[in-house]
Parts: sequence; structure tokens; C-alpha cells
Amino acid sequence: MTDEIPTIGIIGGSGLYQMEGVEYATELRVETPFGEPSDAIMGGRLHGRTVYFLPRHGRGHRLLPHELNHRANIYALRSLNVRWIICITAVGSLQEKYAPRDVLLPSQFFDRTSQRADHTFFGEGIAAHIGFADPISSGLRQILAESARALGVHVHNGGTYVNMDGPAFSTRAESEQNRRNGFDVIGMTNLPEAKLAREAEIALATVAMITDYDCWKVEEEPVSAQTVFEHLIANAETAKKILAEAIPKIPTEPNWPEHRALDTALVTDRKLWPAATRQKLGAILGRFT
Repeated sequence: MTDEIPTIGIIGGSGLYQMEGVEYATELRVETPFGEPSDAIMGGRLHGRTVYFLPRHGRGHRLLPHELNHRANIYALRSLNVRWIICITAVGSLQEKYAPRDVLLPSQFFDRTSQRADHTFFGEGIAAHIGFADPISSGLRQILAESARALGVHVHNGGTYVNMDGPAFSTRAESEQNRRNGFDVIGMTNLPEAKLAREAEIALATVAMITDYDCWKVEEEPVSAQTVFEHLIANAETAKKILAEAIPKIPTEPNWPEHRALDTALVTDRKLWPAATRQKLGAILGRFT
């Protein structure tokens, strides 16, 4: 399924496939130069827009955070003309004021991962250094904030998401250090998605669904997978409602700053671009060739 009007990507859980009102649903297996995405991508029409849903961990939650092929996921969506991505993700709260089942819309990231190669599309003869001071699309985040408020959702607009490796949850010492640093929520997956989306000139924002207090709050049970998934199930309907409210508000013209992020990022002279790398990155570099 392709569309002349730029499309919208949703990265999250497979439960989002059952959103009410999705028409003309189809399942796509997308090949990329970076391997296979996490799963098939589900396409459909929602409020007159073409939307593509990708389950981050695969249907049935089969992939751990360090096993995710972020490059394949983002590249596959970009090849489907996705220019806006909304990420739905589970996070732990690092501050008292963010309670389980609240929603936080991050505005910043702090990187505590040990991965680097899979956080960029570039290399192999083409160097690029994107501006990432403001890693979240402010325009898309504002749409999500307005949509959540219209629904009466307890939403916090802004905050710092610290990205750890996982798959184990934090130790108490790590959790306390993250709190002292002033971070707001913690997760294992969203930062690479944001970096790669910026390189692919996609506007991205995140709906972080708070599931627990990590392990710093000693009067609460430490976070466990069971706790996380219980709250995720409860939050699924909230996420669907926010998406349904937000999607009609997303512009059809990709003219935000994120959509021209490579204008000031590419440093290798185009005459020196290896043909193989130019071809490999065709979905991203098309307007430069």
C-alpha cells in the first residue's frame, strides 16, 4: 500500500491492530537493506489517512530490547512514505508525581545504552551528523498533548526519558542515581527509534505509558514483567483513544524542521558517495540524488 500523501507510522504493541475504524487493513512484509523488521507491518486507513502499525517486539512479544533491529524498523516505515511516527512505549516512573497508568510525553532523552552501530544509518562512505538537541518533534508532541487532554487523560507534557540497555530492570542503586540526575522515566527502546527517525527525516513523538515506579520506591513492589504487562493491558485502550484523536490533526504536508534534518547533517561531498551506499540508503537520500 502506497499513498501520495505522506503516511503515519505507529510503533507499539500488536493490540493496536484492533483499533476501531481502521479500514482496508493489509499485512506487509517489507525487506530492507538492514534486514528484517520486527514483524509484518499492518497498513490501513484511519480518519482518511494511511497508517502503518509495527509491533516493536514482534507479535507475541518475542524480541528483547537488545535484539530489536531498529534500523530495519525505521527504514521499512520510511520506505512506505511514513513522515510522522508515534511511538507507544512502556516506561518506569522515576519521580513521585508520575503514577502508574499516567501518560508522559518525553521531550528529551539521556543515553545509557552500549549500542552505537545500530543507532545510525550512515557510514560506509557517507558521513552524517544530525542535530539532536531537541530529539522529539515539538509539533507532534503538542498534537498528542492536546489529544490526551481532550480525552481527560492524566498526561504530563515534557520530561526526560533515560534509555538503558535491559533486558534486566534497574538495580536500586541505578534507579536512585537516575532519580538524582533528575530524569523522569526509564525505558529500553525509544532512543534508537528517535535517532534513526531524525536521520530518516521523520517527525517522531512518544506516548510513554507509565507502568511502575522502577525499584526506587521501597514501599512499592519492585518492577516485574508481570506488573508491566498488567498495566499495559489497562493502558491499551487509552493509547488507542489518543491515537484516534491525534491522527486527524497531523498535517498532510511534511514541512516541519524534522523533515529536512539532513540539510545540515551530510558532510561527505556527494561526488564521493559510494554507489552501493547511495543505493542502500535510497529511501532516505532520494531527494539528494
